This record gives sequence, C-alpha cells and structure tokens, in this order.
Amino acid sequence: MGLMRAARPGPHYAWVIVLLGHLNIFSALGLGRFSYAMILPSMKEGLRLSYAETGWLATGNFVGYLVASLLAGLAASRWLPRRLLLLALLGLAASLAATAAAGGFVSALLARTLTGLASGSVYIPAMSLPNLWFAPQRRGMAAGIQTGGSGLGLITSGLAVPWILAWLGPEGWRQAWLVLAGLVVLVWLLTALFLRNRPEELGALPLGASQAAPPPATERPAWREVFANADLWALGGIFACFGVSYVVYVTFFAAHLAQAGGLSAETAGRLWGLVGLLSLVSGLLWGAVADRIGRLAGLAVVFALHATAFAVFALAQTGPVFVASVVLFGLSAWSIPAIMAAAAPDYVGTRLAPAGLGFITIIFGIGQAAGPPIAGRLADWTGSFAVAYLLASGMALVGAAAALGLRAHQRTRGLREGVREA
Repeated sequence: MGLMRAARPGPHYAWVIVLLGHLNIFSALGLGRFSYAMILPSMKEGLRLSYAETGWLATGNFVGYLVASLLAGLAASRWLPRRLLLLALLGLAASLAATAAAGGFVSALLARTLTGLASGSVYIPAMSLPNLWFAPQRRGMAAGIQTGGSGLGLITSGLAVPWILAWLGPEGWRQAWLVLAGLVVLVWLLTALFLRNRPEELGALPLGASQAAPPPATERPAWREVFANADLWALGGIFACFGVSYVVYVTFFAAHLAQAGGLSAETAGRLWGLVGLLSLVSGLLWGAVADRIGRLAGLAVVFALHATAFAVFALAQTGPVFVASVVLFGLSAWSIPAIMAAAAPDYVGTRLAPAGLGFITIIFGIGQAAGPPIAGRLADWTGSFAVAYLLASGMALVGAAAALGLRAHQRTRGLREGVREA
C-alpha cells in the first residue's frame, strides 16, 4: 500500500461519504419506517385495520429490523460496506413496492417485515461508515450528520404524502408507497456511482487522523468480544429505552393529533415536516456535544428532553402545546442513534464496531417491537393515546437514569484500572 496523504486539495472525500450515508439513512428510516406515520390513517381505512393491527404492522417492521441488525452487523465486520448497501437498497425499494400492493393485514404485515429487514441491512453498514472515514474525535459529529437523513425523510413524507392522498383519494396511499420506492432507487444509483469503502482506496487518511486506520482484518472476527461485553449489554438496554419511547411518538403521531387535538391530516403533515426540519440538525448538534462532554452524559441530556416532549404531547389539546412538543423532540430526535453509533467502537474497537452497533441495535429493536402493539392496545382500551405517551415519557426517564448510572460505573472502574471513559 502506498503512502497515505494527510490532506488533499479541496474538501475531504469523507464529506461525500457522509452525504451518501445521510441519503442511505433517509431511505432506511425516513422512507422505510417514518413515512408509515403519515400513510397510516389512509392505509388503516383502505385495508380496514384496527389500531392494534396497525401496531402489529409497525412491530413486523421492527422485528425484521431486529433480525437484520444482527446479520448486517456481523456481515459488515467482514465485508465491504458498498456491496452490502447496494443489495440492501434494492431490497428496500422492492419491499416498499410490495407494501403498495398489499391486499389485507397478512400481506401488509409481510411487506412491512421485509421492509424492516431491508432497512436494518442499510442502517448498520451506513452508520459504520464514519468509523472508517473519520478520526474518533469527529465520529459523533459525522454520525449526527448521517442521522439527519431521518429528518429529511420526515420532511419528504410530511409534505408529499398528504398531497398525494388529497390528489388521488382513498387509494392514494398505494401510490405514496410507490413514490417512496422510486426515491430509494435514486439513492441506490448515487450510492453505486460515488460510494467508496475506505479512504485508503483514494490514497487518503481518515478525516482528522494523523495515521492510517488498521487494514481490514482477514481473520474471523472474535464476536465473543461483542456478546460477552457487559458494558455493551448495558448500552443496549439504554438504547432499548429509546426504542420503546420514541416509537410510540412517531407511529401514532398523526392519529393522536387528530384524536386529541382535532387537527387535519394537512396540519399533522406540516407538524411532521417541522419535526423533520428541526431534526436535520439534531444528530449533528448532540453528536458534537457528546464528542465534548462524553457519550453517556450526552445521552442523559437528550433522554431528559425526550421525556419532556412526550409528556407534553400526551397532555396537549391545543395547537401551540403540540408545537412545543414537536420543537423539543425535533431538536433532539435522532441524536441518540448518532451517539450510539459513535459509542460502539469505544467499547469493541473499530474493527468490531459494526457488530457492536448491530448488537445494541438488536436490543433497541426489542424495545421498538414492544412499543406499538402496547400503545395500540392502550388506545383501543382507553380511546386515547395519552396513557401510551405518558408511558413513553417514563421510559425516556429510565434511559436518562441508566446512562448516568453507567457513566458513574465507568468512572469508578476507570479510577480502579487507571483508564478514562472515551
């Protein structure tokens, strides 16, 4: 391998990689998952589903995502991310098209589960790219930029989906899924043209690094280092608190606005778009903060903001109060996944970072899978989503306390072992 260059004229190619990662997250989460909240009311009516069944559709998506997190995390520890992303994006486009063709609950559940498999297969290698292209002290910021793709997806679905539904009528939800599938195909083309696996392929160093990263390992990864890591289990448990809490907020967002506030689909779409607009900077903002104050302290602050946003949303009955919740959540929305992606190599090293991220994402996925059916059942029983949103707020508070507890544990262990929290 030739000499690596610490700097090149013009912007570092790592910024191209971050943009592509942003678009991949836009596809995997913004389109594959979060657009469901905007399409849900029309899809529910078109397929004559109960709230509990719509919750199970979301759970099918998350179960698929959970399975893919393990498989994609292990695969990304050995294989090149470009190949994985191109295959996964094609699968995502096909699964969105299959959702458009669903004829009832069973076919819709199968399609949403396949979407979850494809979304997880995109997310893990995409969020591992900053570990290859950026020095450790800049990974939180880079991962934060990529998670902003979720916000772009919220803007897209919040503006485009209500327009499609108003234009095409009751069956417009099918065309909405097809439009989203077409956008994923566009991202696939950009990824195929411009994505590179590592900076060494271009004769460059990771951005902010003074020496080249270790070459890709050829031996079988020691995955026991991931599964037997007690701190990684704890980090995954904290991630699960985010999974349970945020998923209730995003899944039943439009339904709660209509039920509790009497707001129209168009107004809900604008508020959803506002969440997306604000969340574009959430991962960048809090990822950079976590780079400075520590990953776990950053997590605690963000969880506290989420707990407040969810409680406000549960109790709101007027537009301005709903907007207050939207602002609080939007400004911190995708920061927790960004911090988690940056934290994974702190615990298992860069080589096993995709497997570590995949592992904690599995635990996160269990929380995601549990949230929607519980919230849907509570809504069917009580006639309101308020109790479900208060439950989400409580889970966010548990996440904040757990992050502070793990931080205190690591400080105590660091004093004993003579090391410091990364």
